[in-house]
Amino acid sequence: MAGHHHHHHMDPGAGDARVAWAVVVNLGLTVAQIIGGIVSGSLAMIADAIHNLSDAMSLVIAFFARKIARRPADGSMTFGYGRAEVVAALINYTTLIVIGFYLIYEAVMRFIEPSGVDGWLVVIIAGVALVVDVVTALLTWSLSKDSVNIRAAFLHNVADALGSVAVIFAGTLIILYDWQIIDPLVTLAIAGYILWMSFSEIGGVIRILMLGSPTDLDTGAVLKSVEAIDGVTGIHHVHLWQMQEHRAALDAHLVIDSGRWDDADAIKLAVKEKLKADFEIGHTTLELECSKHACVGAEVIGDGPEPESREHRHGHNHGHAHDHGD
Repeated sequence: MAGHHHHHHMDPGAGDARVAWAVVVNLGLTVAQIIGGIVSGSLAMIADAIHNLSDAMSLVIAFFARKIARRPADGSMTFGYGRAEVVAALINYTTLIVIGFYLIYEAVMRFIEPSGVDGWLVVIIAGVALVVDVVTALLTWSLSKDSVNIRAAFLHNVADALGSVAVIFAGTLIILYDWQIIDPLVTLAIAGYILWMSFSEIGGVIRILMLGSPTDLDTGAVLKSVEAIDGVTGIHHVHLWQMQEHRAALDAHLVIDSGRWDDADAIKLAVKEKLKADFEIGHTTLELECSKHACVGAEVIGDGPEPESREHRHGHNHGHAHDHGD
């Protein structure tokens, strides 16, 4: 998983071991919670268990996505496999959204047809679940800062821990006051939190998959920076996107001043170095055009309709720069 220089101080293998342990612990917990939820009659506990199962699944997906993401580029995947993690995050958030809506449906049905809940059993099992959730969150917390994939799994965990706290609260009220309606109420709260969290995070994941520009980069500022370089008279057909979560890329047509064609390579290098230094854009592909023969009416951003060309289709060679600067 390639990143900026200040990311990823942890050995990837060490991270894998943590994720693997978190998976084992969560699967064990899920089984205990589902059995406990059925025996005690608590929908809130089953809700927490389903969430925990999604936790374990999210960690399994995250684990394999991390492995896949480290594979080098090849003939069939020329950009490499880094986006496996982004796809994994999308699967995780989508699953959580489905689970959230399902739990709301179940809670509403429980309001219509209430059933008894064993408060003591709920509190004991949810207490164990809370300890496990905290341990799992600690295992994945440091990894979550550098990976959208692990962050999705980590947020599952945080939601789980809150879910366990809510279930303990519900169980306590049932023990003290036999207030059975708290069980579906807590289920609705857990479901609401799952949906809020998932919808707030899924947008960024979709943006990467839709080849959106990095959220922390101002495209206008990038263009101004390039145009300010000596010898550059314009830039168009710009594509700025995230190859992976921590790798921005840019390709564009760069128009070189008509009297400066002999300096074209030096100007191109200056543009690449500026993009790398100021914006951490490490992968840059530039097609050079002399201003006398540049595209006419070209879109600044994206390709747009095929532009007219003055005469460069006949006789004028573009310089192509396909070195990545990685």
